[in-house]
Amino acid sequence: MDPAAPPPKRRGPARLADPRPLFEDTSATGASPGRGFGAPPPPSASSASSSSSSSAPFGPPGAFLAEPVSSLAAAYGSSLASHVEGNLGRWVPVSRLKYYFAVDTVYVGRKLRLLVFPFGHTDWQVRVPAGHPGRSSLRCQRPDLYIPAMAFLTYILLAGLALGTQNRFSPDSLGLVASSALAWLLLEVLSVLLSLYLVTVSTDLTPIDLLAFAGYKYVGMIVGLLAVLLGSLGYYAALSWCCLSIFIFMIRTLRLKLLSEAAAEGVLVRGAKNQLRMYLTMGSPPAQPLFMYWLTFHLLR
Repeated sequence: MDPAAPPPKRRGPARLADPRPLFEDTSATGASPGRGFGAPPPPSASSASSSSSSSAPFGPPGAFLAEPVSSLAAAYGSSLASHVEGNLGRWVPVSRLKYYFAVDTVYVGRKLRLLVFPFGHTDWQVRVPAGHPGRSSLRCQRPDLYIPAMAFLTYILLAGLALGTQNRFSPDSLGLVASSALAWLLLEVLSVLLSLYLVTVSTDLTPIDLLAFAGYKYVGMIVGLLAVLLGSLGYYAALSWCCLSIFIFMIRTLRLKLLSEAAAEGVLVRGAKNQLRMYLTMGSPPAQPLFMYWLTFHLLR
C-alpha cells in the first residue's frame, strides 16, 4: 500500500429504502392509492353541490312527516273547538257567563263585606249609566258566579278538613258532602223557578241569578266552619250572625228583583201579583239559614 495515498473514506450506515408496499390492494372497485380498504371514492364538487341543492328544500329527515301532522292537528283542533262552542252556545249562554265571572279584587272584597255586614248598606239598586252597559260590573250589588263557585269549593275543602280532624275522613264521605250540597243547591233553584212559573210572575230574575243568590250562603257556612276552631259556641255565634246577614242581603236584593214594577213606581201597588211577589220575597230568604245549618252541623266534633 502506497504511504502517500490518502486514507480511504469511511462509509456510514446504509440508508433504508422507502417502506412502500411492493403491491397495492386493488380488490375494492374504484379505490385510490392511499385510502383504506373498501373506502368510497371522494365526492366530487359537482356531486356535492347537487346533493346540497336537492336536500335543502326538504330539511332534515322526517321533517316532511312532522309538518303535515302538525298542520292537520291544528286544523282538527280549531274545527273541534268551533264545533263544541257552537253546540254549547245552544244550551249554555256563554256570553252571559262571561259577565257573571267578570270580577276583580275590589269587587270581591266589597261583595264579601256586603255579605257579612249588610246592615249599613243603603244603595241596593244597580244603575247602569246610558251608553256604558259594562259599568254594572263595578257595582257589588249585581249577582256573580265567581264568589259562589269559589265558596262552594272552599266549603268542600273545609268539610274534608273537619272530617279529617275527627278521624272520619274518607273519599266516600267527602263525595257525599259535595253531592248533597250540590243537590240541595239545585233543588232550591228549581223550586224557586217552579214557583215563579206557577204564579206566572214576570221578573228580571234568570236561572243564573237564582244560582248566584243561592250560592252566597256558602260564604256564611265557611265562616261558621272556621269558627269551629273556637269551639261549638263560636260556631253557633258565627253561623247565627251569617244567617242573619244572608237573610238581610236576600230580602233587600230580591225585593228589587221581584218587585221591580212597584219599586219603579215608588209605591207598592195592591194586587194579586204583587202579593205573590211579596210571598216569594219573604219565602226564599228564610230558607237560607236552614240550609246553612243543615249542611254544617254534622261537621261538628
